[in-house]
Amino acid sequence: MPFGLTNAPATFQHFMNDIFRDILDVYVIIYLDDILVFSKNEADHEKHVREVLSRLQKHNLYCNLAKCFFSVKEIDYLGLIVSPEGIRVDPAKVVKAIDWSVPSKVVQVQEFVGFCNFYWTFIKDYSRIAAPLFNLTRKNHPWEWTNECAQAFEQLKEALRSAPVLIIPDISKQFFLECDASDFATGAILSQFSEDDRLHPVAFLSKAMTPAERNYDIYHKELLAIVKALKEWRHLPEGTALPVQIITDHKNLEPFKASKDLRGRLARWAGFLSEFNFQLKYRPGKTNGKADILSRKDEQGPLGGPDEVLDDRICDAYLQDERLSHIIEALQKNDKVKNWSWNDGLLMFKNKIYVPNDDSIRKDILASRHDNMAAGHPGQLRTLELVNQKYYWKSLKKSVTSYVSHCESCIRNKHSNQLPPGLLNPIELPSRPWDHINYDLITGLPESEGFDAILTVVDRMSRMVHFIPTTSRASAVDVANLFVTYVWKLHGLPSKTISDQGPQFNSAFLRQLYKRLDIKPSLSTVFRPQTDGLAEQLNQVVEIYLRHYVAYKQDDWVGILPMAEFAYNNSVNASTNQTPFYACYGFHPRFSVGQQADESVPHADERADQLRLRMEELQSSVTLANEKIKHYYDLKHRSPEDIKVGNKKEDPFGRDPPQPPAEVTPDGEEEYEVEKILDSRKQRNQVQYLVHWKGYGPESDT
Repeated sequence: MPFGLTNAPATFQHFMNDIFRDILDVYVIIYLDDILVFSKNEADHEKHVREVLSRLQKHNLYCNLAKCFFSVKEIDYLGLIVSPEGIRVDPAKVVKAIDWSVPSKVVQVQEFVGFCNFYWTFIKDYSRIAAPLFNLTRKNHPWEWTNECAQAFEQLKEALRSAPVLIIPDISKQFFLECDASDFATGAILSQFSEDDRLHPVAFLSKAMTPAERNYDIYHKELLAIVKALKEWRHLPEGTALPVQIITDHKNLEPFKASKDLRGRLARWAGFLSEFNFQLKYRPGKTNGKADILSRKDEQGPLGGPDEVLDDRICDAYLQDERLSHIIEALQKNDKVKNWSWNDGLLMFKNKIYVPNDDSIRKDILASRHDNMAAGHPGQLRTLELVNQKYYWKSLKKSVTSYVSHCESCIRNKHSNQLPPGLLNPIELPSRPWDHINYDLITGLPESEGFDAILTVVDRMSRMVHFIPTTSRASAVDVANLFVTYVWKLHGLPSKTISDQGPQFNSAFLRQLYKRLDIKPSLSTVFRPQTDGLAEQLNQVVEIYLRHYVAYKQDDWVGILPMAEFAYNNSVNASTNQTPFYACYGFHPRFSVGQQADESVPHADERADQLRLRMEELQSSVTLANEKIKHYYDLKHRSPEDIKVGNKKEDPFGRDPPQPPAEVTPDGEEEYEVEKILDSRKQRNQVQYLVHWKGYGPESDT
């Protein structure tokens, strides 16, 4: 390797190319140590893979089996997902871009721009969007993170998130090239018809002009857009049998191929274009919108609309608004009306277009200033500023607030900055100990004496607990037997139980048993563990205690559990200001061997009075504790919305879906709607639900 290790990658690439020289780009693509083998059918694929592996073995090169994938139709190759449908951006890379923090120095901007440069072919109007960031990376350019930079940063992340699937080009089919130029950039889209008879993009191109190119006249700029596009994708349209259809919005380019007296720059471009089989077709700019948007920047505001169409609709709507007729008549007579003017068929209020009372027009204006990629779904204030630059109507702020707050995309993709909804409603207190109990199951523990779970039971009045070893496979019958063995025999039947919706606590067996024993079961809300907060907090205490005393192998926690129960019951509770043992029995247990303080033995009546007073004090303490908890909880929450049964609510549990959901109605299949969940069970570490389908009888329950 000449010049040392700096040439190691190039040397290794040359070595790999020599090994596979005759089959390179035939059915093998290689970039350093990433080898991609592609075939048209399984039989050929097996032969190709064998040939590749045999050549590697011959040269003492071996593959890491854990990093190999065989006979797949979709593969992640060099940051791109390649499949029969086309090429798309790797979702993992998109997540990385979305989570990218705002740059604070030039080096961080260069890192982000470099990342986006790899995917520029997927991003429409890339050069225009990234222009503010490019300026920051220029030499001797002062560092200033402006609103334009922030908007470009967010637009690029949004563009990557919504990047289209680029189909794989087929040189046997005809190419369509749409080109356009603006004052500072050129844009192009290369497309082909797919099997669905629709035009799909193969690649996007957006190139910033040099200072010299910006001085070209419009004819040369439009032709420059074509030349740059063909240079970029030369390997695709060059030599094709079918002529490339080049579509432009500049009508004077149509006779270019027939021009004979060409000089200078045009002559050089004509020589380059003669290498391609193409046809020039004219299409007006309004219908050539895809390429036009890659090169143009609206001077009035963000891309959207288009504004000309909106303005025409506004003019037509004036005729339907009788309240404006007297103002328009006065202005057309050249009468002066304060704050109002008439400009080319548009009614202006304080130099802004007045929008009449037409909901569809106002909605489209708001969409052009909020939904558009150049706007980037800004917040209420920024959307109001964008609309207010050009348009005005009464209650504009109210319209913007309503539109932005109900934007489905913002609801799905933005984090709410409001306090969580819902104020605290403390659960009613029982009148005596062990009348209301909470219980929960701690699972996933190391196996100890055949057990791998703990059933925790806590009294809501005295806060006394019982820790019962069990297994994660325990059924509802097992839970009932444990309750009889460890709780019922000591404290009797409760009148109310509180638990989560685990299958052990929500089975048909337990519901029927509770009904026979006159026990009212209360289940916590789905995805809302705060409902059973007493048991959830107790679980953490148990786990922390066991970590202190468990052995290295963590297989002796069952023997420690009784002492954990005693330690908890003999500790002062913050809510009651008493130990659970004393609150329940009226005396403190012996903590260790030795002389205990003498306690006088009162008469029976005095003892009864003491117990009664203690229960009253206990209720007062717990009530006061609940009031304090509610006060501090409500400080960080807001009143809930008025949501009724049947209303649709976007993500009511505040959870992000782990992966994109499946389509609601697959082709050829009927849509089903869940009316009620009848039962649940746990099988193979997964929860299964028995569902009653809306519009179907009990025989269709699954």
